[in-house]
Amino acid sequence: MNWAEQLEKLQQLHQQGALTDDEYAAAKARVIRDLGPAPAAQAARAAIEQSQTAMRQLKRSVTDRWLGGVAGGLAQATNIPTWAWRILFILTAFLHGLGVLMYVLLWIFVPMERPMAMVAAVPAAPAPPPPSPPPVPPSV
Repeated sequence: MNWAEQLEKLQQLHQQGALTDDEYAAAKARVIRDLGPAPAAQAARAAIEQSQTAMRQLKRSVTDRWLGGVAGGLAQATNIPTWAWRILFILTAFLHGLGVLMYVLLWIFVPMERPMAMVAAVPAAPAPPPPSPPPVPPSV
């Protein structure tokens, strides 16, 4: 039995007089506590977590860029093509420069992604030279 069915059954029992007001309230609280939040609340929480994850992943692109890599970074984070982001910025630029303002602010505040070559080429600490053998005394 799912969450909604259990609450519906409790309400029917309460309406039939099988449960008092206090018993109904206690049983309802127990069902909600045991089964967790409603599916709609779970879906809303998952959507919020997904958007927060996408915002944490938002980086300006190094490879897909014309100016600052903002459209390329948005394309990677949202799975919307880069050309669509560029057209959106151009169209909103005609709205009193709003697109230009948004692009510049994103250019300033969104960090640049690290290229994979830089991540792989992080230099390791140099190995110490092997110890030299002790000097040999000259033989006479």
